Amino acid sequence: MNKLSGSFDQSNWLPTSKKEMEKKGWERADVIFFTGDAYIDHPAFGTAILARLLESQGFRVAVVPQPNWRDDLRDFKKMGKPRLFFGVSAGAMDSMVNHYTAKKRIRSNDSYSPGGHAGFRPDYATLVYTNILKRLFPGTPVIIGGIEASMRRFAHYDYWQDKIKPSILAESGADLLVYGMGEKPLTQIARLLDKNVPVKNLVNIPQTVFPAGKYEDIPETGGETVEINSYHRCIESGESYAANFKAVEKESSSLEARRIIQKNGDIFVVANPPCPPPKEKEIDAYYNLPFNRIPHPRYTKKDIIPAFEMIRDSIPIHRGCFGGCSFCAISAHQGKFVSSRSFDSILKEAENITRSRGFKGYISDIGGPTANMYRMGGRDPQICQKCKKPSCIFPVICRNLNTCHQPLVELYRKVRDLPGVKKVFVTSGVRYDLFLITGGDKSHGRYARELIRHHVSGRLKVAPEHTAPHLLHLMRKPSFGLFKKLKRLFDQVNKKEGLNQQLVPYFISGHPGCSSVDMAHLALDAKKMNIRPQQVQDFTPTPMTLSTVMYHTGIDSFTENKIYVPRTKNEKTVQNKFFFWYKKEYRNQIRSELLKNGKKDLAVRLLDK
Repeated sequence: MNKLSGSFDQSNWLPTSKKEMEKKGWERADVIFFTGDAYIDHPAFGTAILARLLESQGFRVAVVPQPNWRDDLRDFKKMGKPRLFFGVSAGAMDSMVNHYTAKKRIRSNDSYSPGGHAGFRPDYATLVYTNILKRLFPGTPVIIGGIEASMRRFAHYDYWQDKIKPSILAESGADLLVYGMGEKPLTQIARLLDKNVPVKNLVNIPQTVFPAGKYEDIPETGGETVEINSYHRCIESGESYAANFKAVEKESSSLEARRIIQKNGDIFVVANPPCPPPKEKEIDAYYNLPFNRIPHPRYTKKDIIPAFEMIRDSIPIHRGCFGGCSFCAISAHQGKFVSSRSFDSILKEAENITRSRGFKGYISDIGGPTANMYRMGGRDPQICQKCKKPSCIFPVICRNLNTCHQPLVELYRKVRDLPGVKKVFVTSGVRYDLFLITGGDKSHGRYARELIRHHVSGRLKVAPEHTAPHLLHLMRKPSFGLFKKLKRLFDQVNKKEGLNQQLVPYFISGHPGCSSVDMAHLALDAKKMNIRPQQVQDFTPTPMTLSTVMYHTGIDSFTENKIYVPRTKNEKTVQNKFFFWYKKEYRNQIRSELLKNGKKDLAVRLLDK
């Protein structure tokens, strides 16, 4: 059972039922959120932040978590019709990634549900929830958002149906789509609807996508507009789909982005440019909202929610990522530009954690999308203003990028010096190229030693992803030689400090361009370093990533040459087995695969020496 801290006084909670709403004296809510996750009132969850933010603006907000879509739809009806709008999100993950493995097998667990049990949300949850709400409440605006809606805002390749699907805005029939981190646009939407502005007139809000019936219906804004290839053109031509990705990524990576238009069947979807990255005061305000930091009392007698257990004592310190990894959706969702919280805001949250019931002295994570990008950005803002590159560190680290780690070193020390704190761990991913490719900045070495000495929870997890140079180039990742450099440093610090810690690399198989021979070389490199890979995964194509474009088209996006793409279940399975070359049950199949490719010598070096 859950053992939760915090007050269960109803006044401290947003209602999740009609009864709870009536206890607050409300006849109806202004805004009702529907989410595919269990409702956890913690700043690590988007619905919680947005709901608390709108509440702070004076709006009456309710949340319906994991509504049952299979019965008489009572969960969708119980709160009635909101005064302003319904907000719909599939949850913290795309529902299809949440439900299926890379081999398209149904997962048996869901970390965002009580007990980790699967089956509490539908496939394509945003579509299902929106269609139901539109049917039940046809005159009420529905605003969709979250990672699923954000990454499917244009025509996109869907791995699970193996086809190009239209924009989720067009397919769902929603009135508006908020992409990325939604605090600014959603607040503006709520205020305008509160002033009785019709939802169809909300066409100039940054970071939103709206539908238009005809091209001439799209209003002029005075800014620049780019029209990308239509949904039907993308179906007909992989090159058109790839060109769209490049155009969208270019605008997503720019501080001076243009509006994007795409025809989807009978309508146009129009994506307004994103909001400017939030300033320190703004992002502090989001995280300083009065969260209870625990699951809603409705879960008190239910099993634990694994995702909550993972993040309950963690502190997000920034947003955004300028890594631009080909297979990652973070920069397309949160943006390339990093927005960081102040020391005061972070320390205040840490102090609140130390006072919570059950706290044992361990901050489980202090990080973000990439743990060590805190307070990093361009030295000259004017250079950043003109830049449209998707990554600040690939293929080389930008000369304009400030990679100083000193603020992080100081922050770590301040948090671990708080009364009641025994240890502060960094479990978010770390970009080690940021401190191993040095340019005379002494903070790089200082940070590396501080991290290894004080902030590793037994195992430091990093993501070299592969060892093959051509694959790392496709992935927009640094040379594997840097991982070797990190391991030497890691071992030196551990020896000096008398620590017994592990360096755990993440590896990926089945990425576009990866062959079984590439996997054999990865296995051999790992064998030479006495590493038996544990954290491994098979590549899963997800909407709106460069790697997915390469998977669908079979074309290297950098050279426009054709590349090998492992697609079949057997190809993927064979590649994955190379991670476990040391297991007897896989040796014959690995040997057979290498002999088939004329790599007898490689088989001998990997399996017989």
